Parts: sequence; structure tokens; C-alpha cells
Amino acid sequence: MASKIFIDANVLLDFTLKRDNYPVTRQLFSHIVAGKVAAFVTPSVIHITAYWLVKAYGNSKTKEILLGLLAHIKVIDTSHEIVLNAISSRMTDIEDALQYYTALHFQTDYFISEDKKLKKSAIASLPVFTVKEFLALL
Repeated sequence: MASKIFIDANVLLDFTLKRDNYPVTRQLFSHIVAGKVAAFVTPSVIHITAYWLVKAYGNSKTKEILLGLLAHIKVIDTSHEIVLNAISSRMTDIEDALQYYTALHFQTDYFISEDKKLKKSAIASLPVFTVKEFLALL
């Protein structure tokens, strides 16, 4: 079975805005589209991504990009209990904690992020890998 990965907003932004990390994020998305990896995000990740995409591309193009992504990425959501656990966790960045604990609840195998601080806060049952590190596993 394909690995289940959670994709952080910074990874989506690297891909959609073609930032410095674009070449490796493009490889990751090739694996997602091919069905080798099952990818997940939360509405919050879409919200963050949409905010920056609208600034770069405008509303119409942003909708087109997001709909294209969501043809291959599933949106998962959080519950009150998960929010409480995330806020009560040792993670100092609340937004990161909310994403991480949602991914943990949905039993994803890897959390993909370029956030080095988040990587240090991860627990063994849900490792945080950069895109490059994850691709090395495939």
C-alpha cells in the first residue's frame, strides 16, 4: 500500500509558487498523481496556501490550481478533542501542532514539511521529513 503523507503548507507553496524547492516538490507530486503516495492536508493548509496564491496569481488562477491539487490530495479535518490535544502538547507553534496532531489522528505515516523546528518536535510514531528526505525513502 502507498505511504500516507500529510503535506504542510510550506510544501504546497514551494510547489505552486515554484520556489527554490520546486524541483523536489514536483517529484513528490509526480508520485502523488501516480498513486504511489496518498496525500492529505487540512482546510487550514488550503487556507494558508490560497492566501499566498491569490496574492501571486489572482482568484481565478488560484481556484484552478487548488482544484487541480485537490483532485489528488484528500482534505482531512480535525475535531475538538484533537485541537485540545494539540494546544496542550509541547509544541510551541500552535498552527504546526494543529496540523501535526490532525495528521497523527488520521494515522498518516509521514508529515512532510520544510519546517526544521517542527521536525525537532516530532514524535516517533509520526516522523517529520523534508521532501528530499521522503523521496529518498521511495
